[in-house]
Amino acid sequence: MGHEDIAIIGLGCRFPGAESPAQFWEVLRTGSDVLVDVAGQQGIADNEVARTTRQGLITAPADFDADFFDVSPREAQSMDPRQRVMLELSWELLESSVCAPERLVGQNVGVFIGAMNDDYAYITVRNGLDRINHHSMVGLSRASIANRISFALGLHGPSVVIDSAQSSSLVAVHMACQSLQSSESMIAIAGGVHLNLAPDTEMFEQKLGALSRSGRPYVFDERADGYVRGEGAGVVLLKPIRAAIADGDRIHAVIRGSAINNAGRSAGEFTVPSAAAQVEVIRRAHQQAHIDSAGIDYVELHGTGTRVGDPIEAQALGTIFKSPAREHTLAVGSVKTNIGHLGAAAGIAGLLKTALSLEHGLIPPSLNYATAHPGIDLRAGGLEVVDTLRPWVVSGRPRRAGVSSFGISGTNAHVILEQAPEPVGVSVGGVGSVVQGGGVGGGLPVVPWVVSAKSAGALAAQAGRLVQHVDGDGGLGVVDVGWSLTERSVFEHRAVVVGADRGQLVAGLRDLARGDLGVDVVQGRARVGGKTVMVFPRSGFAVDRHGHTVVGYLAGVRRADASV
Repeated sequence: MGHEDIAIIGLGCRFPGAESPAQFWEVLRTGSDVLVDVAGQQGIADNEVARTTRQGLITAPADFDADFFDVSPREAQSMDPRQRVMLELSWELLESSVCAPERLVGQNVGVFIGAMNDDYAYITVRNGLDRINHHSMVGLSRASIANRISFALGLHGPSVVIDSAQSSSLVAVHMACQSLQSSESMIAIAGGVHLNLAPDTEMFEQKLGALSRSGRPYVFDERADGYVRGEGAGVVLLKPIRAAIADGDRIHAVIRGSAINNAGRSAGEFTVPSAAAQVEVIRRAHQQAHIDSAGIDYVELHGTGTRVGDPIEAQALGTIFKSPAREHTLAVGSVKTNIGHLGAAAGIAGLLKTALSLEHGLIPPSLNYATAHPGIDLRAGGLEVVDTLRPWVVSGRPRRAGVSSFGISGTNAHVILEQAPEPVGVSVGGVGSVVQGGGVGGGLPVVPWVVSAKSAGALAAQAGRLVQHVDGDGGLGVVDVGWSLTERSVFEHRAVVVGADRGQLVAGLRDLARGDLGVDVVQGRARVGGKTVMVFPRSGFAVDRHGHTVVGYLAGVRRADASV
């Protein structure tokens, strides 16, 4: 099996405080702590009151657009919310990557999802056997988290759920890369999901002694007293880099290499991390990437903030990165200080953070750090905790980073990321240059922005979300946006906003979102399942495929009433 670098051509997330990669970057860039205070919960297992004071929670994890995916209300209720979240997130991932889902039907597209625990299944059974129906077996199956995506999108590649505890999602990324490198998959969706639905699972973590009593994750800090629970989901869309470049995909970052292993008996105790195993997995990732440790600028830590785990991770990193060949200390940090420990989705959160950092050329701060843990000698290990936002500057080579994720049962994963190559300039649709931030180049008088949805309400909502997206990125060219919108899936309710510049187009979108159809907006509803019609404009009539006249003169049809 030959090695080829893998391009990350799409990012998607539902993290605490962030419903999109753009919002996640703002959380990171601004050094925001999005953990929230939670009331004590009553534990079912032994009636102890949970001591956790803060958690990282996502908004409305139970919400699901069942109609969009042709799922009945009864079946939707029986589905683990992790299936619902990942269905919606996978669709959003493909569309944001300018990859219309219907184009992948029947293709060898792999789905690799990391997940652990089964809170919803436990809740369902606990609430009574009358809640069990013929949808429950697949609705509560962990395997269905990935398989449901493959079914809904018609994907024929491998479709698996990986459970290696907290390292599950980064292991899923590793396995997706292997599938792409062997040509088993042409494209792959990889990531993880974790929801904290049952208080009982919190009790397990408390009894283990892993949770922070202070409610703050103090990674590598002397105040470290455990991790803070979090939940969320993250995904990446992966493709071999040569194919991504040939297809003109936007590349966020490049996976140069990855590796997984298990500690075996080397740690002495089942739940204690092994420095030797962590050293080995990182070295093997470097070997696959053909990159020396001196060429790595930053490592996104597993970074749980536990008294035992942090010193072991620091020791392993020092063994690898303390070298006379290094010109600078190794920068390290942990996204868990922003959003908490996302369990099976922890690794993908670290991967997305690092990919966004490479893309923006900035290293976000790791929070809650003041003085090093007494068991960690940063200077001896050649390490530095990044506690302020800093430029990511290198000379003569791309920016590079490592991402670590370690499971409590000994399975470790490490991924090497590199800054994306410079994009090759292309002319979109032959219209010429685009004036960034507004305006149309190449002599094009107006640009159409098309939107569609499965209902009138959803159409208005799409327009509103597009306004927010465009307002949030002043560098978007109007032709770029217009071209990308034509690559999305098309549904029954449709609209077109036309304009000569950014301001006119955004104003039209706002009108559409409010339901006000101005002169710059065309809205209609496509007829689905109608008969084939042949139209003869000069004659003013149309005939169906049997030769019968079906339509008279078409002049006088109002734009707002016409199918778009």
